[in-house]
Amino acid sequence: MGFRVLGKFEDVMQGYRPRKGLEGPMNFNGRVLYYDTKEGKYWDPKTDFYLSHDEFFRLVGFI
Repeated sequence: MGFRVLGKFEDVMQGYRPRKGLEGPMNFNGRVLYYDTKEGKYWDPKTDFYLSHDEFFRLVGFI
């Protein structure tokens, strides 16, 4: 099993601030996401798209 050093938490989260109507920012394996309670999905600010449930479960390692 291997590992990867991502740096300090502050380095990964640099430039991301709380946004109105969204929970977060949250770090998932080096990817910063916000949770939209109205949609019930996670939103990626880099792509401006919501993640499907399958994408999110793959990201966190459930699938």
